[in-house]
Amino acid sequence: MDRFFKLKENGTSVRTEIMAGITTFMTMAYILAVNPDVLSAFKSGATGGDWTAIFLATAIAAGVMTIAMGLFVNFPVALAPGMGLNAYFATIILSSQGKFTFSMALTAVFISGIIFLILTVSKIRQMLLVAIPDSLKHAITVGIGLFIAMIGFKNSGILTVAVEGSNDIAAHKYTDLLSFETIFHMGSLEDKNVILAIVGVLLISVFMVLRIRGAILFGILATTVVGFFMGLVNLGSLTSPETTWVPNMSKLAFADFDFAGIMNTGIISVIATFTFVELFDTFGTMVGTASRAGIMKNKEEGNKRVGKAMFVDAIGVSGGALVGTSTVTAFVESAAGVAEGGRTGLTAVTTGVCFLLSLFLAPIAMLIPGSATAAALIVVGVLMVQSVREIDFQDFVYAIPAFLTIVLMPFTYNIANGISFGIVTYVVLAAAGNIRNKGQYQIHWLMWVLAILVLARYIFIGSQG
Repeated sequence: MDRFFKLKENGTSVRTEIMAGITTFMTMAYILAVNPDVLSAFKSGATGGDWTAIFLATAIAAGVMTIAMGLFVNFPVALAPGMGLNAYFATIILSSQGKFTFSMALTAVFISGIIFLILTVSKIRQMLLVAIPDSLKHAITVGIGLFIAMIGFKNSGILTVAVEGSNDIAAHKYTDLLSFETIFHMGSLEDKNVILAIVGVLLISVFMVLRIRGAILFGILATTVVGFFMGLVNLGSLTSPETTWVPNMSKLAFADFDFAGIMNTGIISVIATFTFVELFDTFGTMVGTASRAGIMKNKEEGNKRVGKAMFVDAIGVSGGALVGTSTVTAFVESAAGVAEGGRTGLTAVTTGVCFLLSLFLAPIAMLIPGSATAAALIVVGVLMVQSVREIDFQDFVYAIPAFLTIVLMPFTYNIANGISFGIVTYVVLAAAGNIRNKGQYQIHWLMWVLAILVLARYIFIGSQG
């Protein structure tokens, strides 16, 4: 084991690596409850996704791909279905009024994984990372954070959406409201689910302030306990004859693709968004974790390992879709394991094994109320918004595109809109800025290409929704 993972060379031990792997698992295990809730529209089935099938897919995809990262790259990074993209996955289905199914969304993720693999092998991926200005990269993270938080607020009932239409509003159609008509307002504080969600946010926040490892996971579990005393959790399901602790793999939506149906309007935009967001999520996590683990001290060797890690990550995108979940990506929570001393792939293998063992815990995960996972989404939003401090709001060439990227994601309820407006406005404003001060702002030729593609998308495909 020492020779395979090069433990001595990296100044670590088997015990340290295993403890680091368990730490990483504890900090990201919340995804086992949150991802099935998000993709099944909080157990309602409105997306067409089955909660149990998504739980199994989440555990299998996270387990297998994280172990692969450890064995083939010797890298202490864990992978699982990513926050933000799972929310986008669900909203494109729910907002399509039945035109875009769960199977179509899985197909879009699968195709984006293949594109991602091609981009990685051809090195275009690295070129894109250089082309996009840092301000937009950070803005994308912040915007997704607000997008996730809005989903948490809405699904918890803390935020409600209603209209005061002066005319009858037709079902299943987008309706433009007048300026005085109400859209968002506070939910009822007499609703037990709303109260539980607020309690959940406070519990998770307190655990984070106390710097407890796995604060989000323990916060979700503590909120579930509170929910039991409020009569919102039924423990009787654990002893039901229908409950099985052995994973029922027949429920797994394996290769549930619909290639014939994905040629609907907007499929190109959906695939592009999955690919684009994953591009930045992975790069930041990989390089940041590698640096903290000391892997980047030898830049040449570090870059090679990061390149291999990106290859495994790209396979994980399509692999996750194959078993029935949204985009699998590197998790920033991997840094928790590195902070505990994890330096090699043994950390990742340990985390992956924990995910596979969690396949036998579906009945417990099923007990967790939607208010608890909604609270987790709100706090995850806080973590992602922290990137706003990296944006230079004093320079309007960076500030305006970043601002539009951030606000349009939650306000139009669409990640793609935010990215699109950010790209186009940056190209226009940077070009204008260069007229006054020639060469002050870099505009990579790929940014021009992306801007033209975005404009073509809105002109020829449309925008509403």
